[in-house]
Amino acid sequence: MFIGALYLFLTFVICFILVHFIKLAYIGLMSMKKKPEPPPQPKREKPEPKPEPVYYIVEKKRTKKSSYSEPKEIKFKK
Repeated sequence: MFIGALYLFLTFVICFILVHFIKLAYIGLMSMKKKPEPPPQPKREKPEPKPEPVYYIVEKKRTKKSSYSEPKEIKFKK
């Protein structure tokens, strides 16, 4: 019984080492390949900032008849 557990453990260790050795060898081969240099990018100028959005709020007047006030302009700054 003990010898079977020993063989099982040794098989596991050998397979574990073998798999990791193959993975590391593959990573080493991939790192040795030359990577193509990217073509030079033309310099871009900074785009103009977008205008800030304008929101309009229309309030309902509190009178007996339904009518709305003129829209009020609200600007939000960052």
